[in-house]
Amino acid sequence: MAAVLSFELLAFIFGLLGNIISFLVFLAPLPTFYQIWKKKSSDGFQSIPYSVALFSAALLLYYAFLKTNAYMIVSINGIGCVIESIYLFLYVFYASKKSRTFTIGLILIFNVGGIVIIMLFSLLLVEGGPDRVTLVGWICAAINIAVFAAPLSIMKQVIQTKSVEFMPFNLSFCLTLCATMWFFYGFFVKDYYIALPNILGFLLGFAQMMLYCVYKNARKEANYEVDELKVQNKGQPSQGKLYTPTKIYKADSINGKEMELQLQQVVVSKMPDV
Repeated sequence: MAAVLSFELLAFIFGLLGNIISFLVFLAPLPTFYQIWKKKSSDGFQSIPYSVALFSAALLLYYAFLKTNAYMIVSINGIGCVIESIYLFLYVFYASKKSRTFTIGLILIFNVGGIVIIMLFSLLLVEGGPDRVTLVGWICAAINIAVFAAPLSIMKQVIQTKSVEFMPFNLSFCLTLCATMWFFYGFFVKDYYIALPNILGFLLGFAQMMLYCVYKNARKEANYEVDELKVQNKGQPSQGKLYTPTKIYKADSINGKEMELQLQQVVVSKMPDV
């Protein structure tokens, strides 16, 4: 009995922490929407991440209702649905005609249509509550795995460009912490549809933080080397031979393609004094 109470208490603690951290993650795009509000335009930003986040939150909310007594899942995903809906409303309100049409179509087909199809399929074609929970649970797990795998493209960009500009450490840390809390919540309530995807979330979040530590100073070092070579060459005579160190290193990246800067011995022909 004590062990059962202990597991329930631990599940409550990790569920509460998961709610708090997830809420902070939901608020992460606020600076983006402040920019949109300030510019009165959402051009240059994408609506797809917010649509996917809304779909995931709505699906988990439906799963929690089927499961019953999953109050921790209901609370945070109910809040998440409200926040993501506000984001999408603001995006559409300030969007150009083309972006507005695309986003409204995305919401109707993906968010509304997708959730309705899953609900109808689970309610009409699957008999018994436990089978419905299993079906929707697996769908939730698959969606969560896809969401967790999305940053792989950013990680690839970091490796190619040696720049962590688009992978802030704070966000990676919060996502890793969030995945940890929900893994332990799922573990203690024996909800493996919640626990298992968050193992991947933790591993990818940890990998992002390691990449950040490896490449956080890479661009600064490259810029320092360029500045140092400029200083070395400053004041050289305008005739004869100008020698610079032979060195090859990665200096910059354009559209994911690394640009290699090769500094070699340069021969400067004799020039007349001015």
